[in-house]
Amino acid sequence: MFIGHFAVAFAAKRLAPTVSLGTLFLAAQLADLMWPVLVLLGIERVEVNPGVTALTPLDFVHYPYSHSLLALIGWSLIFTVAYTFARRARMGVAITIAAVVLSHWFLDLITHRPDLPLTLGGAHKFGFGLWNSVLATVIVEGTLFAAGVILYVRATRPADTLGSRGLLALVAFLVVVYFASMFGPAPSSSTAVAWTAMAMWLLVAWGYWVDAHRRPSRRVWD
Repeated sequence: MFIGHFAVAFAAKRLAPTVSLGTLFLAAQLADLMWPVLVLLGIERVEVNPGVTALTPLDFVHYPYSHSLLALIGWSLIFTVAYTFARRARMGVAITIAAVVLSHWFLDLITHRPDLPLTLGGAHKFGFGLWNSVLATVIVEGTLFAAGVILYVRATRPADTLGSRGLLALVAFLVVVYFASMFGPAPSSSTAVAWTAMAMWLLVAWGYWVDAHRRPSRRVWD
């Protein structure tokens, strides 16, 4: 799943209006931000295998440290505790951030073929295989993304023209990248996949920039 993870981040702004969209992007995509680093270090492994699913040629052979349920529970606790101490966040905000980090595994569970591990060394892997249908994937992810963006727009208001134009550009860019990755040529190698995935950090920065030009649409007490 790609834009579905961003959908969760957009939607979470309504529950945690004091948290920047960039932070929510970071939380929602924490697994995918760590994953390419681990692939480049040889700790985790992905292969380019056209036909492994209808949607993507990527075969996620080994990625327990970034994508297992146990690992994401641990990463969600670390990320949430760090944010809570750094920003003195309230309990409701902390719970929201932890849920956003952990949501990554459950959304991937819907889309991936059975390749998601529960533990770091567990042999049993899970996945409902939505990626076996391009149409179903687009409908599910598109619906989630639209709902998330709508919730974000209702939870915030532009402070200036950059707040509206920047958001529109961000949403459009995510949609274009989504369809380009879906219908574009297969990557040349797993290394190319990992380096391309590192560009996700630019989207996190974009989220911070957009949110800096928007304000909560209701009064915030925390």
